[in-house]
Amino acid sequence: MAKTAPVQKRMKMHVRKGDTVMVIAGDDAGKEGKVLTVLPMKQQVIIDGVNIVKKQTRPTRTNPQGGTVERPGPINVSNVMLVCPNCNKNTRLEKDTAKDDKVRVCKKCGKAVD
Repeated sequence: MAKTAPVQKRMKMHVRKGDTVMVIAGDDAGKEGKVLTVLPMKQQVIIDGVNIVKKQTRPTRTNPQGGTVERPGPINVSNVMLVCPNCNKNTRLEKDTAKDDKVRVCKKCGKAVD
């Protein structure tokens, strides 16, 4: 009987695409950037201008020269912290369920992030 791969659950993330975050651990600690992509299965995010990796590309019809391309690489979501757009400080979040929908609220200033 063939073994099947375990099914991965979609994990909850505290950041979303478009949020401004600050890196709190690793080589790029202290840098801020905008979240470009969220990878919930891997618990990673791709942030603009953070964790720049170099990738070698082959010559193709669209890029006949080939060469080295620099692009942002993924970083673990536990190493980033949301920057509140109201108070401009990195902060934790709490969920406010006063209405029908959940709203992310800044713990420092108490205002809604969304």
